[in-house]
Formats: sequence, C-alpha cells, structure tokens
Amino acid sequence: MTGWLVTSQRTDDLSAGAARRLSDVAAYREAVADVLAELTAQDRRPSVAAAERILARRLAEHEFAAVLSVTPSGAEAATQRILRDVRSYRRLSPNSAGDLVDMVRVTLLTQIDVLWWGHVPAYKTDEDVLADTDLLHLDGLRHGGLVTFNYRHQATSVLGRAARAAERAAAPGRAPVAAGLRLAYARAELIVVLNRIAADFARLAPAGTPRLWVTSLTRSVAYQRHLRALGYPALLPSAHCSGYAADVEMTWYRNFGADHILQAVLLGHQRDGDINVIDEGQAWHVCVRPGAGRAMRLIPRQR
Repeated sequence: MTGWLVTSQRTDDLSAGAARRLSDVAAYREAVADVLAELTAQDRRPSVAAAERILARRLAEHEFAAVLSVTPSGAEAATQRILRDVRSYRRLSPNSAGDLVDMVRVTLLTQIDVLWWGHVPAYKTDEDVLADTDLLHLDGLRHGGLVTFNYRHQATSVLGRAARAAERAAAPGRAPVAAGLRLAYARAELIVVLNRIAADFARLAPAGTPRLWVTSLTRSVAYQRHLRALGYPALLPSAHCSGYAADVEMTWYRNFGADHILQAVLLGHQRDGDINVIDEGQAWHVCVRPGAGRAMRLIPRQR
C-alpha cells in the first residue's frame, strides 16, 4: 500500500549577499512604509506625477538600493519596472488595488519576491505548470492528510458555475467569494509554510472559524497577464509564476471575527523571516523565503 512520508530537505540557503539578509529586507519594508507616509503627508490621493517624483528620488536611497541592486535585472531595471507599474495604474474594477498608494505599496513589496525568486524561470503557459515534476498537486496531498488548509478548484463548466451561483444564493458567506484555484500545484516548501500558518490560525481563531482558505497558487505568465487585464494587481515578474507564492482569503474572516487574528499570524511569520506578506485587499499575498525553516520533501512510502 502506498502512503506518504515526509522527510526533511533544505532548500537554497540565503545568499551571502547582504541584501538577502533578513535585516536588509526588514529595513526595506520600513523604507516602504516611510515612502507611503510621505506620499500621503499632504494629499491622501496623490497624483501619478507626484508619486513618480517621490519614488524617483527615494528609490536611490541605501535601504532600497540594497535590495533592488541584487534583483536579477539590477536596480535601474527594477526602478523602471516600479515606475512603469505606478504609471500604468488604473482602477479598472473592484479587483484593482484600492488606490494609487495601494498600488505603490504592492509593487514595492513585490520586489522582495523578485529578490528571492526572480532568478527562477517562470512558467509561460499552463502546460508548463502541469509538466513540472517539481510541483506537487494538492489534491493527492489533501487526501493523504498533508494539506491542512482549505481550497477549491475553479468551476470551469457551465454546470459548475451554475452550482456555485446557487450555493452563494442559498448559503451566502459559506465560502469566500473567489474563483478558486485554476491550478492546484505548488512547491513543497510553500505547502509546508501554509500548513504552519493554518495550524497557528486554527489555534488562535475563535471556535467555529473555518480553516485557512487559499484562493490562488501557481499561475502561468499567460494567466497572470489575463488577471492584470481584468484589473487585478497581478504584476510581473511574480513568485506565483514560479510556484512559490499563494493568496489567502482575508475579508471573509470578518464574518467570524478572525480577520485581525489571521493578519497577526501572517505578520508574525513575516517577522520570523518565513514569508513576505502583501495586503492586496480581499486576499493577502504570501511568498515563502528561500530556505525558510526546513522545506519538506514528500515521497511515496511502501507498506
């Protein structure tokens, strides 16, 4: 009989480069907070031109340069990418970043993901995701009890979408208002960290709170561009496109008085150096750090 065995396996250790030290990433996050404060000091809704002027000046500072300079494309290219994302911001739909300041925050914090995983080739198409044997399929792991968070697949058929609509009408609030996973695949280390977060959340949340709900995992570049066209803050490069990032539902947990608890759990894991967290509104983005804890390798076990 085949089961599953979990064994320890270290992933890539942090680079010896100073910018990969947790202290440098923490300083970068503090600098981001300071830029956001400057952006809103005189006007809660600054213009794109004002945001560009402040960013062009601030991104050359040491706290930013220490991180951006060791992203795969270098500091200049990273700065231009950030300015381009800010310049092209449009609130196309309710899925967009709430305002320009939110978009600045998202694109600046995304550079930490790029620092960690920008050197990993991205999956260009969904077929590339399906073909990578380094990715693990969540369904088999869940059946074996090795996934302790909730998720569900996208409804792809007419009947499936009708069933979801009927469910929302009959039992509003039973599940998050989210499309679900297009591809239920992720890296082993991300699954392990999500399980740890789920365990901490279950321990601290009020009785009756549903388990941690993951709304998005690995995506192809093609799908990332599709989401961007729909108005989501789906930036490129993205750790989603290399299997190292997830989105977890946040707003829905207000129904259970647990959203602030989940936020505290996520920020606690960030302080511990396990993850990078980005508040994207309804969902929060989670990216696992290289070498976080000890990654776990899932292998078949014969009985």
